[in-house]
Amino acid sequence: MPQVTIYTTPTCGFCHQAKAFFQEKNVEYTEYDVSTDVTKAEEMVRKTGQLGVPVIVIGEDVIIGFDQPRVASLLGIV
Repeated sequence: MPQVTIYTTPTCGFCHQAKAFFQEKNVEYTEYDVSTDVTKAEEMVRKTGQLGVPVIVIGEDVIIGFDQPRVASLLGIV
């Protein structure tokens, strides 16, 4: 399974939905809270050109927002 990273903030509802989906599907992921980690916030902006969360990185693919069908497809989840 490809490496999964999610950039989040504590108040982001779609971030919570994405993490719940990962937990339900037993997908391991690395989470960065960009509201407290300036370095990771800058990294996220370099990758996407924007500040919106969640940003989900699966392998080399970057998804802005929680597009569950695309996330599932990239992870090979039915």
